Amino acid sequence: MSDQKNHIIKTAGDLFFRLGIRSVSIDDICRELGMSKKTFYVYFESKDALIEQLLQANLDYMSGKMEELLKLGDFRQLVKVFIKRQEAEKNDVRRVPQLVYDLKKYYPRQFAEFQLKCFETQKAFIMRYLELGVSQGLVRANLNIELTAVLFAKIHSDAIRDFEVIEGHNHNMHQLAHTAMDVFVRGVLSKEGMKLFEGKSE
Repeated sequence: MSDQKNHIIKTAGDLFFRLGIRSVSIDDICRELGMSKKTFYVYFESKDALIEQLLQANLDYMSGKMEELLKLGDFRQLVKVFIKRQEAEKNDVRRVPQLVYDLKKYYPRQFAEFQLKCFETQKAFIMRYLELGVSQGLVRANLNIELTAVLFAKIHSDAIRDFEVIEGHNHNMHQLAHTAMDVFVRGVLSKEGMKLFEGKSE
């Protein structure tokens, strides 16, 4: 992907995140970029095409981060990274942005496709995480890896789709993610893995 195309996606994403998709036009994006609409259409045939590629870029970014963790090749390090992230996010009270609401309401096909891709990607990575943990004695050997991966990938997928329910109970997506991951980690670890998680093992 060209630098110019990446720049358009990033700029549009920032605008969508702050203002919502519905209220941001191609004119607004071009004005923010200092770009003509003619140049914009060289890279994207429509706003719909831009949104689809923005969602794909988000998925690629998420996949890259998960791949970086797996490349550590050490489940102990994965657990330590998780603990650090939990600490950093425990007081995060950000809400799901207008972006998600607009995707659900005005771009349901793109949102549904994105959710499905996220689910499949997360399921595959969770399975690899768990297989690594089992091989190193830190995840329970009797765990049904595929079913566990499906369960937690599905929780994340449904939470994004139904975020209004979560926020209607005075919680937010980051709190949900923190709780779900805490339950997940405690549920899959072996006794040795729990020692590591609770700081009783190095």
